[in-house]
Amino acid sequence: MSESNDHKSAAVKRARNDSGNKVAVVLGAQWGDEGKGKVVDLLATESDVVCRCQGGNNAGHTVVVDEEEYDFHLLPSGIINTKCTSFIGNGVVIHLPGLFEEIDKNEKRGLKGWDKRLVISDRAHIVFDFHQAVDGLQEVQRQAQEGQNIGTTKKGIGPTYACKASRTGLRICDLMADFGEFSTRVKNLVLQYQSMYPALKVDVESELKKLKDYAERIRPLIRDGVYFMYDAIHGPPKKILVEGANAALLDIDFGTYPFVTSSNCTVGGVCTGLGIPPANIGEVYGVSKAYTTRVGIGAFPTEQLNAVGELLQTRGHEVGVTTGRKRRCALWFYVLDEIKVGVAYKINGKRVPYFPANMEVLQKVEVEYETFPGWKTDTSAVRKWSDLPPKAQNYIRFVENRIGVPIKWVGVGKSRECMIQMF
Repeated sequence: MSESNDHKSAAVKRARNDSGNKVAVVLGAQWGDEGKGKVVDLLATESDVVCRCQGGNNAGHTVVVDEEEYDFHLLPSGIINTKCTSFIGNGVVIHLPGLFEEIDKNEKRGLKGWDKRLVISDRAHIVFDFHQAVDGLQEVQRQAQEGQNIGTTKKGIGPTYACKASRTGLRICDLMADFGEFSTRVKNLVLQYQSMYPALKVDVESELKKLKDYAERIRPLIRDGVYFMYDAIHGPPKKILVEGANAALLDIDFGTYPFVTSSNCTVGGVCTGLGIPPANIGEVYGVSKAYTTRVGIGAFPTEQLNAVGELLQTRGHEVGVTTGRKRRCALWFYVLDEIKVGVAYKINGKRVPYFPANMEVLQKVEVEYETFPGWKTDTSAVRKWSDLPPKAQNYIRFVENRIGVPIKWVGVGKSRECMIQMF
């Protein structure tokens, strides 16, 4: 038999289901601040890779470990796990001064060896200080022209994504290449912004000097992100976790537009923000609080502008991690005699089976509630489903049946161990 025939007979059809390792995904299911950090931390203890796929340091996750509280904005929460690689993907926008400020703060709280386990995609876009200044100017302009702003965190996220979409953005790979060429492009971008915003003052030389220093600090962390993820998926078996930032109702397409963030923080953003195919998406966990909160402005039909809302803000420590702003609160909690669950919206008295896209319509909807008796018992020490008060169990089962998704964990407090695993 000839050599070529040997080669042909050895060919084996590739198995159709051989798509590689699956990634588990944790997403916010409300307006953010649901406690994603704690769920990520729980799963990260067993993960080999934890990834961020979108957003920037406009996100904030608090993780409590051994009574030490860590605040993360750009770093994946998995950075605490010394056996785990943390990856910042191409869909994330990175403010380098913010990243290093965050690293310094968490080092003071006990974070060690982060530089051995942090990887950054070379395709991630850079947030410049002037993007942050523009963010503030745009908010002032909106307020003057429309009588209301969007309520952004002024972290420069929107202007950076706008730059990305208009193909004038600069990426980490540009910073890693010829610095003279990079400097020219930065200066051109500044001139472009100053033509739109004459009040914008930029010390471009000072910003470039800082960026040159940051470039050398991050150079050892930079990888081709697409190949990094390909290798993670198709290499030896690995547990890969993706940590969403922001939340479904802040998604640029599906949220309460225009009072939203500038990225896709639903599951589609995982594929585009990391460069992985849908076939590699495994379990997807949506995180919700027992009541809803939002930071900033925008329609919020179930908002409690009353003593109940104030009570939830106080008891739930409802202040944004990134902004320090008080969170707006909706729906009732266990200290109360009754708990109401919003189950439908009515427009002109007629039930609608969807979440209205138009904000003026959403402002006017009537909310239909189901009412449950409150259990009026502290549950923070409960660790087993069977130990939860029956009224709390009924409430949880109602939510589970209503949304048509099984509930895997019930959080009863801030720290890592305050979780009831359901299955």
